Amino acid sequence: MNKKELIAKVADKTGLSKKDVEASFTQIFETIKDALGDKMKIAIKGFGTFSVKERAEKKGRHPKTGQELLISARSVPAFSAGSDLKDVVANPKKKKAAAPAKKAAPAKKAAPAKKGGKK
Repeated sequence: MNKKELIAKVADKTGLSKKDVEASFTQIFETIKDALGDKMKIAIKGFGTFSVKERAEKKGRHPKTGQELLISARSVPAFSAGSDLKDVVANPKKKKAAAPAKKAAPAKKAAPAKKGGKK
């Protein structure tokens, strides 16, 4: 599924226009990129965590010549899937049911009014 197909599916499910969904997606992705650029961590409960990992400097070899090279240290984006996402991927047929809506507690009935009069 590509971005265009994802936008169309979300628009169908939410009833929003494709243009509104695309604008939202664009802002979400830009915000994630900006946060990762500032070395921040983004945790989305039930989905996963976006973070930045630091790779140390290391030695490597040029594939054609076999010459040893020094690969500089760098920062790379990383994603760690959350438990809910892992469960859906492991068991695609078993979808997690939405929690049932809580019912409001029934209001207590007032005691019946007593009629004023002596017997």
